[in-house]
Amino acid sequence: MCPKPLQPVSGKGFRLRQINMWRGDTLFLLENLVLKDFKIRYRNMSLGVLWSLLNPIVMMGVLTFIFTKVFPNPNKQFPVFILCGLVPYSFFTLAWSTGTTSIVDSAHLVKRVPLPREVVPVASVLSNCLHLFIQFLLLLFCVVAFGGTPNTQWFWLPLVWTLEIIFVCGLSLITSTINVYIRDTRYIVESINTVLFWLVPIFYSFENVPARFSELYQFNPIAAMVLCLRNILLKAIAPPTPTVWKLASVSVGTLLLGLVIFHKGKDAFYEHI
Repeated sequence: MCPKPLQPVSGKGFRLRQINMWRGDTLFLLENLVLKDFKIRYRNMSLGVLWSLLNPIVMMGVLTFIFTKVFPNPNKQFPVFILCGLVPYSFFTLAWSTGTTSIVDSAHLVKRVPLPREVVPVASVLSNCLHLFIQFLLLLFCVVAFGGTPNTQWFWLPLVWTLEIIFVCGLSLITSTINVYIRDTRYIVESINTVLFWLVPIFYSFENVPARFSELYQFNPIAAMVLCLRNILLKAIAPPTPTVWKLASVSVGTLLLGLVIFHKGKDAFYEHI
């Protein structure tokens, strides 16, 4: 008997299969890019990932000395207070900087490999989540060491961290696109990060912010993140609902804007990198 001729695969089932294959390939590529970025960053370093712990510990020690010995401070949990600001700020500055240069730094990949180019800046941001995880464990350890205890408010932590990551991904999509056309963008980002060290309440509290600026501060996702962390970890209370909504709206809005800008600019990447 002659075998039946193969029927061409078409229709809804075929399209779903294509979508699933595309998703699988994209996730596989994203995972490999994240791991590659992480390995390259610590290649040939004797301390390796310990640098993720040393940097915040050193900064915490310096700022604690300045603001408890030079400028007396009654807050006995001041080291944890500082870390609640340093950890989200450090993640943001590093992830945004590497995300901004990701397309130019991966020019060989963008030119030669057919891939969703949005994956490149997103992978650059997500690779820094491995450092964030290490520093976040340090933060939790310090919370417990200074008398804090796990409580139900800690369930807020995955939500607020996810919102910060979404915000950085959106911002990186925007600046990585601009950086392809204007290479000075990376230096502008570095300057903004320096200014943010003072505009984010790292070594001072929200109570020190004048009332007329308090509302504006909470629209800064990094400042809002610091406020949420201090409420959750130091005060064991839920973050203010208006602050969470502001953090969510700015983060999601930035991601959507980043996707639009990246989509409009990516077609000409090949000519400029």
